[in-house]
Amino acid sequence: MTGRRQDAREGPAPTYRWVGDDGAFGEVLRKLAGADVYGLDTEFHRERTYHARLALLQLSWPDGIAVVDPLAVDVQPLAKVLDGPGLCVMHAASQDLEILARVCGTVPRRLFDTQVAAGFAGYSSVGLGALIQAELGIKLPKADRLTDWLTRPLPEGATDYAASDVAHLHELHERLVEKLEARGRRQWAEDECEMHRTRAVAPPVPERAWWRIKEARSLRGRAAAVAQALAAWRERRAAEVDRPVRFLLADLALVAMAQRPPSSEEDLKRVRGLDDGKRKGGAARELLEVVAAGVELPLSEVQAPPAEGVDRSRKAAASLVSAWAAQRARDLEIDPAILATRSDIEALLMGDGGRLASGWRHDVAGEPIRALAAGEASLAVDPGGRLLLETRSGEPLVE
Repeated sequence: MTGRRQDAREGPAPTYRWVGDDGAFGEVLRKLAGADVYGLDTEFHRERTYHARLALLQLSWPDGIAVVDPLAVDVQPLAKVLDGPGLCVMHAASQDLEILARVCGTVPRRLFDTQVAAGFAGYSSVGLGALIQAELGIKLPKADRLTDWLTRPLPEGATDYAASDVAHLHELHERLVEKLEARGRRQWAEDECEMHRTRAVAPPVPERAWWRIKEARSLRGRAAAVAQALAAWRERRAAEVDRPVRFLLADLALVAMAQRPPSSEEDLKRVRGLDDGKRKGGAARELLEVVAAGVELPLSEVQAPPAEGVDRSRKAAASLVSAWAAQRARDLEIDPAILATRSDIEALLMGDGGRLASGWRHDVAGEPIRALAAGEASLAVDPGGRLLLETRSGEPLVE
């Protein structure tokens, strides 16, 4: 971590406005509409629902902070601000973007994610509190991880904590931009933020939901077809009734039915992990129909998960390249996960391209890795233990 400050001080409780009615929210929106840069954060719960339930919306602009109660306020009009020209500053925005897409129907047109940007300034997956302390020398109040953000009134201090999450985003944005410009990496960070922004609005593909089940990824043929049908049905129904997918059908039961497709209620009685309520009646008939559809699904329509790892002949190369990429990231003071993950490296070695095939990643890592894989370069170890990428001599030391 770079740029750490040692003189961290406890920051004062931020001054903010609690917004609990649509009229007051309209005033806040007018403030935001006139701001070139605004901060945004959310508090939410999703333990017992499919969709995250928005519990608080925190907003900031150059001279104000608002904490909005979405249980009392219609937050959809925020869409006009999100679609406007202002730059939205957030931290670790992926889940917040998902919520905004659902409750507002859109996401910010322009995004600066401070966690993403920090990855180009020497930090590795840093939390907001640690980043603000390191860059601004301010300690944020600690949150109670067990806070129920949907309760009203909220516990003492909870709203202060929520407001503090957006209180310093403007100053943090300016500090990070200065660092990125000094390193010539502002465009890299902005491109990465744009990738995260656009990825957040991509709709999930129910037919790929079975990929998330570890035990199902190894299934092939008819078993894979049934797993795809069941998982897609479960995903759609969970979204429809707003319940976690595990409440509708356990992974264990799904895999068991994929391996041995039941065709009767009697068969369902023998399915391990299946709730009793789904073993008979209408629920059982619906499950059996989904299984039957999976059995009849043409195998050409099964969306198989991407292959994991590389073939045996390239495993050693992948491990060696991963070590070099991690060192390259350290040398550049970039979060290694941003530069190249193991999956990125394997995709390039397998000829699938991926993130390393274009843009700044191609220039700083993708092209050297390609040269290494093509036998045009080699790796050596210097006296200090660092890996060096060199032009290949073509003369083996050991036959």
